[in-house]
Amino acid sequence: QVQLVESGGGLVQAGGSLRLSCTASGRTFGRYTVGWFRQAPGKEREFVAAISWIGGRDSYADSVKGRLTIARDNARATVYLQMSSLKPEDTAAYYCAAAASVVPLRIPGEYDYWGQGTQVTVFS
Repeated sequence: QVQLVESGGGLVQAGGSLRLSCTASGRTFGRYTVGWFRQAPGKEREFVAAISWIGGRDSYADSVKGRLTIARDNARATVYLQMSSLKPEDTAAYYCAAAASVVPLRIPGEYDYWGQGTQVTVFS
């Protein structure tokens, strides 16, 4: 079992920045690919970014490329999502997830463990 806890969400003005954290406990976190997803009210959960456990391979949704950066610190069992140049359309609940995979994954169903989410609200 892997337990995931997200933090760092909040209210931010358009153009601002936030850093989300996903901290894990349980099994060897370093062997899991970790992804970030988001879900806005009335919409499906969508892929944001993911990073593999080996080699630091990453993947981003086109809508966030150049604005969001995913990074991991296996020693701290934490994955970060640095968010900059935020837009109102980035408003959503953000979830991190973990999967026993060596490559970044983009499909929610491919992940085994999920956190409870953290809310990000961007106002103009």
